[in-house]
Amino acid sequence: MHDDVSHRHQSPYRKPRAMTFCVAIKVAEGLVALADGRMTAGAQVTSARKVSFHGSGQDRFLIMTSGLRSVRDKTVAYLDRSIRADGGAGFATMIDAVGAFTRCLRQVAAEDKAALRDSGLEFDLHAILAGQLAEDAEPNLYLVYPEANWIQVDERTPYLSIGQTAYGKPILDRALRPDTTMEMALKLAYLSFDSSRFSSASVGYPIDFLTYHSAARQWRQTQFDDDDLRDQRQWWNTHISDLVRQMPDGPWLDTLVANRAKPAES
Repeated sequence: MHDDVSHRHQSPYRKPRAMTFCVAIKVAEGLVALADGRMTAGAQVTSARKVSFHGSGQDRFLIMTSGLRSVRDKTVAYLDRSIRADGGAGFATMIDAVGAFTRCLRQVAAEDKAALRDSGLEFDLHAILAGQLAEDAEPNLYLVYPEANWIQVDERTPYLSIGQTAYGKPILDRALRPDTTMEMALKLAYLSFDSSRFSSASVGYPIDFLTYHSAARQWRQTQFDDDDLRDQRQWWNTHISDLVRQMPDGPWLDTLVANRAKPAES
């Protein structure tokens, strides 16, 4: 649910809530991640990045979040402070990074949860952490819950998503496999977002697209706005309608559609 505008004066912790669509996919070649940029606060709609990098050099990992922006910002600030306090060296493994993030999240919960509850808000932050650090054999994905417990991506379900996930899940569940190519994973991530954008007013452009290539140990990233992907959106809208028309008919329609024309006998 969105922040209740009528309560905003009651809490210094209130900021826009990110009703997000974020997805991260693990394939043999590396990682694919997408985060939308729409922010909602009551009737107000703005944009902000929901993905950020942490660490330095090749030992960088990303964080994508959904939930209260104030909780996200404070948790990430505490995480960056802990990295600086350690000389900026970062973490040896993604497990270490996840552990540090959850410790920061618990600290923020201890400091702010009661004040948020008094203002009528849940303490809400879901996060995806993704990357491959110096001692990791391969890149990986982790989903952290508001309670600071976490899960790791599974080979049989090689993606994690947060936010408004219901509309975009079917295409991922149907088409995504561990042997999916990175190009295919990028297309599926986009179509999953597009399904969510089409059905939910709280998901929208701009979107951040990111890839991690295991062989080069390198992140790539870019941002797209609505106009940048117009051709892809129109192509999908046209072809999904064509596929419905091409679906086999058969007796099941004959019993439901009055005066349905039968195919001519040869």
